[in-house]
Amino acid sequence: MKIRCLFFMGLTLLVSCVKQPQKMVLQGLVQGSYYAITYFDEEGRNFQQEVDSIFHAVDRSVNLWVDSSVICKVNRNEEVALDPIFIDNFEIAQKAAKLSNGYFDPTISPLVAAWGFSAKTGDTITPQLVDSLKQLVDYRKVHIEEGKLIKENPAMKLDFNAIAQGYTTDLVSALLESKGIKSYIVDVGGEIFARGTKPDGKPWVVGIEKPAADWDSERVVQQRVELQDKGIVTSGGYRKYVERDGKRYSHCIDPMTGYPVEHNLLSATVIAENATWADALASVCMVMGMERSLELIKTLDDVEVCYIFVNDRNELETFSYPVQ
Repeated sequence: MKIRCLFFMGLTLLVSCVKQPQKMVLQGLVQGSYYAITYFDEEGRNFQQEVDSIFHAVDRSVNLWVDSSVICKVNRNEEVALDPIFIDNFEIAQKAAKLSNGYFDPTISPLVAAWGFSAKTGDTITPQLVDSLKQLVDYRKVHIEEGKLIKENPAMKLDFNAIAQGYTTDLVSALLESKGIKSYIVDVGGEIFARGTKPDGKPWVVGIEKPAADWDSERVVQQRVELQDKGIVTSGGYRKYVERDGKRYSHCIDPMTGYPVEHNLLSATVIAENATWADALASVCMVMGMERSLELIKTLDDVEVCYIFVNDRNELETFSYPVQ
């Protein structure tokens, strides 16, 4: 009996010495949006400086709003060495372009600028202008050779905005992994990756936003998703748009037509192995529309999608694959 008592006393002492993980939160503004990072660390380490370094590195490489970035220099046909971040984004964008047969195209930049979704204020849109700019959009006419980007037409320009924030999320996640963090959630502008569960065993929960009437409308959660060891991204045209002659145009531009998409799909939320790929596929879904993109999603392993669309009765409806 005495031995048993000593055993329990020792066990109690051992448990009391185990460090409880501290909740760490980093948040702020980056890439024209917000970031929110939550992780649990027994040592209570603050990785703000390392995270800021990642944000700066991404900006220096693929941010179209930073005039001295690698991508801006590439688009101006200046001599510049391609860094690993640029090359990663290019290769992932090309992968998405080939998979979607060009509905995702990283050379979409001239059309994006003409419609007013870049640093430019936009051009006067005419069928002739759209047709001329479409000649500059073709992912098959750009490639990397000996560390340089080769274009068939020097007027071609790249745009990685459809994956850059997802890629940033994955870089921050990789940083936390390298520090031994196994419980975290990273959100950069709505591109999210979650690892493990919370220390109490509860899952990370992410809300899918209900499509809004305007860019500044109050955010309302349509449904909630439990997320573990996956990336999740929602793409929709209801907050990013321009208005021309009283008509609203989505930021999702179809490379095939040169015009913003017009269909009943309001948003597509994709869950995939990482945030970069979820980001790319969500953009693919919004350009292709629900029926065509669903056919594509069904051919992919370990990918889930949730569509929010307007049905024939002009009502909001959701559809998920695989069916929940």
